[in-house]
Order: sequence, then structure tokens, then C-alpha cells
Amino acid sequence: MATTAVKITQKGQVTIPKEVRDKLNSTSVYFEVKGDVVMVRPVRDAAASLHDYARNVKPSASVKQMKDKAWEAAVREKTGKKSS
Repeated sequence: MATTAVKITQKGQVTIPKEVRDKLNSTSVYFEVKGDVVMVRPVRDAAASLHDYARNVKPSASVKQMKDKAWEAAVREKTGKKSS
């Protein structure tokens, strides 16, 4: 993409060129300032971010397994013995 100059309004607003908006593919952005450089990064949709996260997470124990472990721990705590 070619460099494009845009005006900053008195209210501090700028129009992001359509080509840039299309590449960002987001309706919200982060601004990161490093020295005299401003980076514009898309804010990912929360649902999409959670979906990406969930896709990479290995499933943990089932609810039944967790209940069984909790029950065994409670029995051990009360009786000092393992439940059968």
C-alpha cells in the first residue's frame, strides 16, 4: 500500500483510508505510539478471540470426573479413607 496523508480535524479525528480499513477487517482499533510512530492495530472481536483460544485448548476432565474427584477428596477429609 502506498503512503497516504490525511488531515487531523480540530476534534482530533482522522479518516482511515478504505484500503486500510479493509485490511484491518475490524470496526475498532488500538493506537500504539512509539516515539514519533503511531501503529494502528485491529481490536479482535471478543467472540472470535474466545473461539481461537478454545480451539487451541485441550479439554480438561469431564464434569463427572471433577465431581468424582471432589467427592473422593471430601470423603478422605472426613474419614481419612478413600471412597469405594
